[in-house]
Amino acid sequence: MTDVHPPLRTFGRLRSRTIKPRQAALMTTLLPTVATPDGPFDPADLEPTAEAVWLEIGFGGGEHLAAQAARRPDLLILGAEPFLNGVASALRHIEEAGLTNVRLHAGDARDLMAALPDACLDRMFILFPDPWPKARHNKRRLIQPEFIAAAARVMKPGATLRFATDWADYADQALALFGRSTDFVWLAERANDWRTPPADHITTRYEDKRLGDCAPIWLDFRRAA
Repeated sequence: MTDVHPPLRTFGRLRSRTIKPRQAALMTTLLPTVATPDGPFDPADLEPTAEAVWLEIGFGGGEHLAAQAARRPDLLILGAEPFLNGVASALRHIEEAGLTNVRLHAGDARDLMAALPDACLDRMFILFPDPWPKARHNKRRLIQPEFIAAAARVMKPGATLRFATDWADYADQALALFGRSTDFVWLAERANDWRTPPADHITTRYEDKRLGDCAPIWLDFRRAA
């Protein structure tokens, strides 16, 4: 069987530093209980009473994912993150908040999406993904035509997708690629819609570091019917 996408490329290793003992223990004890199933699955089977299913791609340390899950216990929130340190951090947030409506995939989000059925997601977040700022590395960015098509497949008509970046050319590229897709509609009506953090956003540690070349840009899209 051949891969359906290129191998995951990252800035560094999938584990960049030693995981703290408490978080390492959670990788053994908690992660198996909140991990997404192996192979194809329907999120509705994991939480039959959930009113909606959200997915956060590249949740970093898990602050945003955990805070959104705490705000909305009526939802099921899936999260995908390839860095083990981020997964371990998210587990700490899950344990401290006593969250029961989160499921994690410790790996490439594209593999998780491939395991999902059509039109099963109500919302998707892609917040500050690896920017690959050098022009020769742009092809390694997550937002590509193939990814947009995969996102369209798993999102319900009317579902929303939020992309945020602090690299100006990545925002331009993402907007151009989504604009070429007939599956998504950009929701901005005025400049503040992409310049101002949305009312329901939770600021993360990465965002506070201001590592990009511009202020954060927020692009919200709706899955067309």
